[in-house]
Amino acid sequence: MITELAVQAVKNACLNVRNTKGIILHSDLGSQYTSQAFEEYLSRKGIEHSFSRKGNPYDNACIESFHSVLKKEEIYLHTYQDSTEARRAIFEYIEGWYNRKRIHSSIGYLTPQQKEDEELKKAA
Repeated sequence: MITELAVQAVKNACLNVRNTKGIILHSDLGSQYTSQAFEEYLSRKGIEHSFSRKGNPYDNACIESFHSVLKKEEIYLHTYQDSTEARRAIFEYIEGWYNRKRIHSSIGYLTPQQKEDEELKKAA
């Protein structure tokens, strides 16, 4: 993966976020994430960058769990004709199902969207 792709992924993730200040982005120590360009973009957006410690898989447990669920509930169940179709399907899974309908015990049996809405109300 190249730095430009990593930066674009963060840009895409921020499209519908009004205020990115204070968001924590957790990544591994790949060169694309430790690059000056990636760090500068996060800094401009007010995003705090968090890294896994070398050799410590528990630092990344949350995203590893998400990837496992994504693979089991979407990716392994479908064959995509091309990367465009895969991107569309994964976006629909995340935004249409995972964030809005799939409840999570770790956040009080709410959906991620419900939890975000709850936190935004507290902050207002």
